[in-house]
Amino acid sequence: MFFLPLSIIVFILFVLLFPIFLIMLQFGIAGAVFSKLGLSPSMGILIYAISLIGSGINIPIVKKYNVISNNTDYFIKKYLGFPKSISYSVIAINVGGAIIPMLLSIYLFRFVPVWRIIVATGIITAIAYFIAKPVTGIGITLPALVPPIFSAIISLLLFPQNPAPLAYISGVIGTLIGADLLHLKDVTKMGVGVMSIGGAGVFDGIFLVGIIAVLLA
Repeated sequence: MFFLPLSIIVFILFVLLFPIFLIMLQFGIAGAVFSKLGLSPSMGILIYAISLIGSGINIPIVKKYNVISNNTDYFIKKYLGFPKSISYSVIAINVGGAIIPMLLSIYLFRFVPVWRIIVATGIITAIAYFIAKPVTGIGITLPALVPPIFSAIISLLLFPQNPAPLAYISGVIGTLIGADLLHLKDVTKMGVGVMSIGGAGVFDGIFLVGIIAVLLA
């Protein structure tokens, strides 16, 4: 399944920042920045580029069929054999907004004490849960700047020595759990459509978490 969930604002932001990353790479600044995330400069830029491209790829996990009642007369449907109206809802996982960020978060675990990850992720999960809103036809939406801002503040307070990895981990995992996973029941009640974990209105926040983490480094 392919559709582009990211907003035009995030796309423009990435386009504007990409030349800055290249300049940082040229002067060796990016090496120091990405090294705090355990990445080489080229690998760091590659991950962001792949995340942006992968934001349009959704892997279906669950497909639920629904029978939709219509206004056709009962006897006409019964004796003339009118078929039932069938639709379906799909729960998918977004490559750029869930799979790649989760893999990078797992990689970054080695840089942060576990208790700090649990505390920071728990706080972001609660914040994301309360600000996320299920919207019919879209899925989950939330203000894109809230997760990265709060993950940055919390990480600076909990782990000032090296806040970037903690900001990324808590921002990504907390947003996915609080905004998407804890709202799955709300979305499935809406009926037809596609619910993409890490996609739609959530991708913007997760993508910006990565940018904020780099700036913190």
